[in-house]
Amino acid sequence: MKILFTGGGTGGHVFPLVAIVREIRRIYPKKDLEFYYLGPKDDFGLILLSQEDFIIKTIISGKIRRYFSLQNFVDIFFKIPFGIIQSLFLILSIKPDLLFSKGGSGSIAVTLSARFLKIPVFLHESDVVPGLSNQTTAKWAKKIFTSFPKTEYFNPEKITITGNPIRSDILEGDKQTAAEIFNLTLSKPIFLVIGGSQGAETINDFILNVLNNLLKDYEIIHVTGSLNVKEVSAEAQVAMQDKSLDKYYHPIGFLNEEKMRHAYKAADLIISRSGSGSIFEIAAVGKPSILIPLPSAAADHQSKNAYAYAQNGSAIVVEQENLTPNFFMENVQLLFLHPEKLEEMKQSALAFAKPLAARAVAREILEFLMLD
Repeated sequence: MKILFTGGGTGGHVFPLVAIVREIRRIYPKKDLEFYYLGPKDDFGLILLSQEDFIIKTIISGKIRRYFSLQNFVDIFFKIPFGIIQSLFLILSIKPDLLFSKGGSGSIAVTLSARFLKIPVFLHESDVVPGLSNQTTAKWAKKIFTSFPKTEYFNPEKITITGNPIRSDILEGDKQTAAEIFNLTLSKPIFLVIGGSQGAETINDFILNVLNNLLKDYEIIHVTGSLNVKEVSAEAQVAMQDKSLDKYYHPIGFLNEEKMRHAYKAADLIISRSGSGSIFEIAAVGKPSILIPLPSAAADHQSKNAYAYAQNGSAIVVEQENLTPNFFMENVQLLFLHPEKLEEMKQSALAFAKPLAARAVAREILEFLMLD
């Protein structure tokens, strides 16, 4: 049996595929299953997938932007059609029994080709607002899985709410191991600051702006993004007025899975963007959070994700335009003056979490293949 996966090419699309495949292997350890990936070339994502023994094929991919751009003409009339032709030939050579799509601009050529070749398509949507690719694919998908209880544009009768698949190993962190990895003092509450797999320049700049105030009372693991870590580290040294506080600041470019799980365990508060992957990991590890939606996200989906998650009190949402030092520090200090509030946020996060999402999707895939 052959399962073909596709997705847009960012960490948010790739991590759930990894999680699902791991669960399929746990449930069905026989060796008669092959996993393929067909999608846009993205070095970060392809490295992750290759580590899970995917057979990887790449295509040219285009993007339909929701605003006027000359690049739309290039993508619509050249890149996307060429990607469809590539997908048709590659799917014919692979002959998959099922296509599982995580969405994103790189997936539409693959799902269109699968439809033409009558390959069954399963679809997962991470966000409250589906992207254009998933809105289109949903019209012929055999099964549609969603992360949030209410997902716009989809027919509620056609969807199965599973949550966003997360890697189960992310739940198995250890605080003492985190102290060794990051050289933590463990003498103050620990903030974990995450800007997504590529980092977030605005969040980096803001943390540097409030660094002196934060380090007086808190210890910080700051995930800057691999391309930003040297610059942020250097700027932090310049910004830090009291050099004795340096031992409480721990910038790092990127957290692999091993480091991430220990960082999650050590954190008392997480400051993050509000991509679905981040939200469901934060919920699963039961951590209070301050979410700062990316204002330029397509269809404002990060903001809608954040508010949907925060409804039950699991997080505080701060829009980027309201991200001022005084407002932020007031919220932080208020939380730590009232530990019962932090505990409520923790319990609300755990109540929202769906740590078995990957297993639920894996079972649906295997049941379909076994019964087909």
